[in-house]
Amino acid sequence: MKLLLDANLSPHLAKRLSDLYPETIHVRDLGLERADDRALWEHALEHGFALVSKDSDLHQLSFLYGTPPKVIWIRRGNCTTTELEEVLRFRYHEIIEFIEDPESSFLALR
Repeated sequence: MKLLLDANLSPHLAKRLSDLYPETIHVRDLGLERADDRALWEHALEHGFALVSKDSDLHQLSFLYGTPPKVIWIRRGNCTTTELEEVLRFRYHEIIEFIEDPESSFLALR
């Protein structure tokens, strides 16, 4: 499963989650940390990534354009990288089901 972590998430998450999500990469590692949401959307679409973000704009793009790419929208306020890691680990099976569902365009996680 290929996850693309948005700039509003810690770049350390990719390494910390590599055991469950081995193809996870942060936008910084691709030189896209300053890219706008549409550019991230296009990159994810072209390269088979699901987008992971706390940004509601990507959620809005999923309504506008549908899937692919898939959008995992983390709906938490200020939280630590460890808390985000725990959410993505705890919800692993739900995320897998979402990724495999051809009809679903976004998944909101709290």
